[in-house]
Amino acid sequence: MAKIPPPPGRRLVNRMTTRTKWLLLAPISLALIGAGLCVVSEAGYAKHTGAPFRQWFLWGAYGLILVNGGLSLFGQAVRFRVQLDYRRFVRRELKKRDQRGGNKKRKTSSGRDEV
Repeated sequence: MAKIPPPPGRRLVNRMTTRTKWLLLAPISLALIGAGLCVVSEAGYAKHTGAPFRQWFLWGAYGLILVNGGLSLFGQAVRFRVQLDYRRFVRRELKKRDQRGGNKKRKTSSGRDEV
């Protein structure tokens, strides 16, 4: 059995930061959703004007593929954004905890201050 090589862009995507992935996916997905809705509305107009079934059906199917693909990518972009926000929240909380914990001095059993 032959070993299947990994996709060519896999290493590139793995090296991207989460922020870069979010910055790429968010606008691309919104553009796909908009384009898909335009194609779907054009298919509806073609049906309304009496165009052949094959023409408006294929336009509609293509438009729905674009809309669903855009929604899928947008969901992925939201996931990346949530990861960014959660990491920022955790860093802030850890920083607050370190600042609060670093200022306290503990007394040892011999009565001396310990840092």
